[in-house]
Amino acid sequence: MQQYLDQLQYILDHGEVRKDRTGTGTISVFGMQTRYDLRDGFPLMTTKKMFIRPIAEELLWFIKGDTNIKYLVDRNVRIWNEWPYEAFKKSDDYNGETLEEFVAKIKEDDDFAKKHGNLGPVYGAQWRNFNYQGVDQLAKLIDGLKNNPFSRRHIISAWNPIQVDEMALPPCHTLMQFYVSSDKKYLSCQLYQRSADMFLGVPFNIASYALLTCMIAQVCGYEPKEFVHTTGDTHIYLDHVDVVKTQIQRTPKKKPRLVLNPEVKSIFDFKIEDIKIEDYVSDGKLVGKVSV
Repeated sequence: MQQYLDQLQYILDHGEVRKDRTGTGTISVFGMQTRYDLRDGFPLMTTKKMFIRPIAEELLWFIKGDTNIKYLVDRNVRIWNEWPYEAFKKSDDYNGETLEEFVAKIKEDDDFAKKHGNLGPVYGAQWRNFNYQGVDQLAKLIDGLKNNPFSRRHIISAWNPIQVDEMALPPCHTLMQFYVSSDKKYLSCQLYQRSADMFLGVPFNIASYALLTCMIAQVCGYEPKEFVHTTGDTHIYLDHVDVVKTQIQRTPKKKPRLVLNPEVKSIFDFKIEDIKIEDYVSDGKLVGKVSV
């Protein structure tokens, strides 16, 4: 994972300071790419402590086609809480609740969750029911990879211009394309990410789409080969600079091993207990504030 640390250093050395939507400010480079070989281990960051469970739970949530944070909240996954909370604070129902109180209400009150926990037509909606027109991109992808492996149309798009303004957060990871090797042995994936928060988001995104590649490879009868990560606005938030410099000083360790339950034959049948990481050794936790 040294290439990720090299990206961080390059941004610090060559990026431009820019204003951004959140008001935090960033150091940014436009257009970067890294490649992760999935045959020699799983690309879960080792220069800071990470956990596979929230990554896998979010991915399973996408695969379900769900767009309400209650599924995640019920599993104590907090990564999406800030966005519906910010929307809730602007509603007539807001009575000074803290983020923690808001999350508790999502967990305890189904009607409240239905009203205030939905993010709009984000990833899961576009993957499984694009534009709410019944187009299941994920099912079509699986069918194509099995029955027409050399197609150049193995694509899922989360970016929907018609509905983007209805989303709590327009998709950062916007489009993925899959590629089957000429010997029909390996499956690779390339992700285009329009906006890449290098410290908080990108390590999570790398692991998530590498995991998805491995899951799809298994159910389609391939072996995972490569995850290619292409990013547009590739940035470090200004309030992350110090912690990024700390991370850059660390030395990557051997990549861990992903173990999937071999009995799972459909992408829609995976459960959290079917996904495990073995031999994961990392440096300690590093913390940075989320900019909303």
